[in-house]
Amino acid sequence: MLPALLPGCLAAPPPPPPLVTTSSTASPSAHLRTLRLPSGLAVSRRAGFGEAARAAATERGAIEEEEEEEEGFPEWGNGDEDEYDHDPEIGDIMGEYFDDPNKAQSRMEERIKKKRHKIVQAKTGSPNPMKVVFNKFHFSNSYIWFEFYHALLPKDVTLICDALRSWHIVGRLGGCNSMNMQLSQLPLDCQRPTYDALEGANTTPTSFYNIGDLEIQDNIARVWVDIGIHEPLLLDILLNALTTINSDHVGIKQVQFGGSEFQNWSEDLKTEEAGYSVHKI
Repeated sequence: MLPALLPGCLAAPPPPPPLVTTSSTASPSAHLRTLRLPSGLAVSRRAGFGEAARAAATERGAIEEEEEEEEGFPEWGNGDEDEYDHDPEIGDIMGEYFDDPNKAQSRMEERIKKKRHKIVQAKTGSPNPMKVVFNKFHFSNSYIWFEFYHALLPKDVTLICDALRSWHIVGRLGGCNSMNMQLSQLPLDCQRPTYDALEGANTTPTSFYNIGDLEIQDNIARVWVDIGIHEPLLLDILLNALTTINSDHVGIKQVQFGGSEFQNWSEDLKTEEAGYSVHKI
């Protein structure tokens, strides 16, 4: 009877609304509204994990490069590797360094030993200073005498002849004129030198008139010169060059300007058997 009196009151309650479940195959990124990465790098919820990882790696790489630059580490990929094209062996050795440093060091030492004659040029001159003597030297007609520690080798003769030839050419062209040394007379702290062409053109010219052949007897040599004008700068330039030759290449015991005789030089020895030779300047 009660059901009749209370229609619908005892009816079964409506079933609860179905629970909304998320498919297990849904993309995890769908739950991410915003993904925060180091240094405030944000990735939207539509970005996949692959893109986020690449972005994070890029950010970390940029930070590491900045730290390396601050710490003074060398920068890679700045064009220096192109230098290896000039010497592929160096590039190959450097490429092995990180894998096997000891092997790379051994290869570099072996390379230096093989190419030492090209890398390091040993001095073959004399540690003793060259003696300079003047004996009635006349600029217009005199000999310059050279005394070497040993008899000259062919390469030594070539070097001495080249030095004398260069000295004569520069002097003959008027390049050793002490009357026109505008730049040498400027203050040492001058930042923007100036040159007066008119002053240079009106300076009294100097010219190295003539030079003879280089004559050699054993370890003694001589060359005749006609400088023509009293120009000490010419002699300074020659002595500066001979000083370097003495210390680095060929030991020169003494240089004498002037004089018709010098030690054991004999005017009668004119044959190769006696150690005499003539070389064109």
